[in-house]
Amino acid sequence: MSISLFFTQLLHNQVLIGGIAGWFSAQFTKTILYAIINHKLDISRFWGDGGMPSAHSSTVSCVAVSAGLVYGMDSFPFAICVILAMITMRDAMGVRLETGKQAQMLNTMLQIFSKDNPELSQQRLKEFVGHTPSQVMTGCACGCIVAFIVNLFY
Repeated sequence: MSISLFFTQLLHNQVLIGGIAGWFSAQFTKTILYAIINHKLDISRFWGDGGMPSAHSSTVSCVAVSAGLVYGMDSFPFAICVILAMITMRDAMGVRLETGKQAQMLNTMLQIFSKDNPELSQQRLKEFVGHTPSQVMTGCACGCIVAFIVNLFY
């Protein structure tokens, strides 16, 4: 297989392009919303986890809807994508959200105890990890919309 054929096939993969577009749209939106709310542009939010909307939810819902549009709602690929999307979104609201809450608590404790040990003040856990239900649902809606938009181009 030639390199050009490889990239041509990748660019014609509607499900893959949809997933990438779903992720990109959520991360872009998250970065802009963060800038509006905090009155400063933080480009690291584009690559960061957590926040509104959930890029995980946007990506997996876009992949699922794209698979349904390409292969049919009664297809095996669509079924797999829907199940994996449900697991991913549930995990974002459950374990990952609790991990973020624990990180906030531990960072507060580190700040309190760092007065006696300056080395502790250098260590911080990532607090933006999980998502609230509204962030997940907004990400899911974003992914569904992007899937239909991408479908218009195929």
